[in-house]
Amino acid sequence: MKNRFTVGLIVSNHFGVLYRISGLFNKRGYNIDSLTVGETEDREFSRMTIVSTGDDYIRDQVVKQLNKLHDVKMAVLLEDDKSVSVEHLLIKLRTNGSGNSEVAALLNAYGGKVMDIGEGYIMADMTGPTERIHEFINKSIPFGILELCRSGNLSLSKDANNLLSAHLEREFEED
Repeated sequence: MKNRFTVGLIVSNHFGVLYRISGLFNKRGYNIDSLTVGETEDREFSRMTIVSTGDDYIRDQVVKQLNKLHDVKMAVLLEDDKSVSVEHLLIKLRTNGSGNSEVAALLNAYGGKVMDIGEGYIMADMTGPTERIHEFINKSIPFGILELCRSGNLSLSKDANNLLSAHLEREFEED
């Protein structure tokens, strides 16, 4: 059975890393459903969150293969019940000339924030779990979605451990 899974990575922060990681997925015929990358608290490293789909064997293989890459300092599975994942959505909805109360009510119900109002549209910003973002998008369709942009998952484990700290401790022990 194929299931979505999330991998959290700490990688070196320099050019070519994303290419090598995406190449690993490409060579094995695995799809990347979502990918986010950003600098960590230490500018030498970046944190990646990759969401993919596969059975238990594929999940394990992805993590093993990622951990073999030189620029990957640590890759771990982020289990749904042991991590928090959110997406960021920027959406532009059509408005009619008779007011925006229905759009505003929908935004309020989902915790969205108005970022810009223009002639014939409202642009909003929202953060939440993937399912909630999907739900909001579906409820926005009747208004008319002019444009939208999604970030992909951002995920962190719920425990007090820090992947970067764990990597640095492991590296120190190896020396």
